[in-house]
Amino acid sequence: MNTALTTTRCASTGQTGHECRIESGPRRFNIAGLRANVKNIVYFDLETQKSAEEVGGWHKVRDMRMSLGVTYSTARGGYRIYPEQQVDALIEELRRADLVVGFNHIRFDYEVLHGYTVLDMSQIPSLDLLVEIQKILNHRLTLDSLASATFGAEKTADGLQALRWFREGRMLEIGEYCCYDVKLTKMVHEFGRDRRQLFYTNRNGQVLNVPVSW
Repeated sequence: MNTALTTTRCASTGQTGHECRIESGPRRFNIAGLRANVKNIVYFDLETQKSAEEVGGWHKVRDMRMSLGVTYSTARGGYRIYPEQQVDALIEELRRADLVVGFNHIRFDYEVLHGYTVLDMSQIPSLDLLVEIQKILNHRLTLDSLASATFGAEKTADGLQALRWFREGRMLEIGEYCCYDVKLTKMVHEFGRDRRQLFYTNRNGQVLNVPVSW
């Protein structure tokens, strides 16, 4: 079930946000196109400037602040990076989407954005893949577990590494990592949508499948 994936390339466009081109190698799975009634799906992820420990706990997520956010718009057909100073443009893109798809974005990413806006993010049509899978299995899975078992693809870093990069001013690395997470989220969503199942690895190392219906 391997899917060839290559590196991310991000470059400034001189417009709002930055375009993020992800160059992919050959893929085993031919993912079907959009459903006719959804014109613009926005896949979304963000990274933060501070950890939960630094702000005093997970109940203070809004204080963690965004280092950058990344979207992939099916209407635009590409990725876009938003640094913190362009957070208003990011929120506007999410607000205008027909559907926002993420992985734990309702409980975490939206809460981070609430530190910048009075907009009620719960009014945005959203599909949180973590929440949907947790409803089925009664326990949480990581994006890495799903991507590695389903596609043979793994995350390139983690949130703690992204925090270290932020302290070092290495925004390009954060952007590449975040773009890749958005790519994995998109792949997981589309595979589950079209195949009605995903694969994951349990604690015993067994590869199991989980039926989904989004």
